[in-house]
Amino acid sequence: MAGRHKLFDEKELIKKALTVFWKKGYHMSSADELITAMGVSTGSFYLSFKGGKKELYQKTLVQFASNCNNDFRNKLMQQENPVLYIKEFFLSMTDTPAFLQAVGCYLGNSLIEMSTTDQHSRELIVTLLKEIEAVFCEALRKAQVSGFLKTTQSPELLGRHLINLWNGINVTRRMYGHDGFTKEMIELNLKVLE
Repeated sequence: MAGRHKLFDEKELIKKALTVFWKKGYHMSSADELITAMGVSTGSFYLSFKGGKKELYQKTLVQFASNCNNDFRNKLMQQENPVLYIKEFFLSMTDTPAFLQAVGCYLGNSLIEMSTTDQHSRELIVTLLKEIEAVFCEALRKAQVSGFLKTTQSPELLGRHLINLWNGINVTRRMYGHDGFTKEMIELNLKVLE
């Protein structure tokens, strides 16, 4: 007898669960809240995510990072001048709506929450953030070769600087919101890309 077909899109369920985890964090999100947000029965939830809440959480991390990383990488690699695009990308973070600034970066929040409580999730998040860092490195390597980046600093160091800037902005803008200094602070940090 053939197995029962799923009547839902797993990626869509993961996206709905991500919203709950992003607002409340892993530890404060209950399985009941997740099941309600996803609009599935308890049986369907555990049939789809045999590892329960933790498996679902880790899938939200992978899906979120994959979507962001692929989109960012595709746009970045199409640019004639990747340095200009990177600068515009970071400066655009000052235009993010206040409600998004208040929740911060999903991966950054997750790394902080899971760093001391779940080694496996921590390692997964670190891997996902390093994949984003690698996209910066690849683009900066290309920019040095094409002459758009004059500095002799290694693309690896610059990539690490940018992922540090990314994490820092997501915390700092939660402190200050839309004040003018945030843009100036980003511009100051981006001077390394000259």
